[in-house]
Amino acid sequence: MRLLNKMIVMSLFFMLSNFAFSQSIYDYDVVDIDGNKFDLKKLKGKKVMIVNTASKCGLTPQFEELEKLYTTYKDKGFIVIGFPTNDFLSQDPGTNDQIKDFCVKNYGVTFPMMSKITVKGKEKHPLYVYLTSKSMNKLEDNKVKWNFQKYLVDEQGTLVRVIDPSTSPLDSSIIQWIKK
Repeated sequence: MRLLNKMIVMSLFFMLSNFAFSQSIYDYDVVDIDGNKFDLKKLKGKKVMIVNTASKCGLTPQFEELEKLYTTYKDKGFIVIGFPTNDFLSQDPGTNDQIKDFCVKNYGVTFPMMSKITVKGKEKHPLYVYLTSKSMNKLEDNKVKWNFQKYLVDEQGTLVRVIDPSTSPLDSSIIQWIKK
């Protein structure tokens, strides 16, 4: 009987410790725009802005602001990561090569761009499942409203804030967060 009780207690402990395990962005695999694995674990210790992008959107000029934010703070422990998506009115229909060329040619983008993904619906990328699910991110349930929705992630890989697509990447609250 003691052995059975001990096994039950150990099983419960194991189940609860796994349940309480707080996931982070470091638990997900992503691929960069050139088709190479991009290890999110190498971002430990950095503040991260994850943003879903599109090349043919009214908000596309935010690429310029995203690049300015990145170049200003990249040496101060901050990084922007762009995830192209065609989920909103097919505003990024191009291939990864076309998207990369567009971003570099028109906006001088040097921050890391990932391969095109889905950020909503049944085919949602697992990273975006984490970013939009309170049960996983421990912050809030949210939906990706449109292109250029921004997710701020702290140095431990934990989601700390969701920012509306229309908010400028250079908004003072974002800059204050980076600086603190």
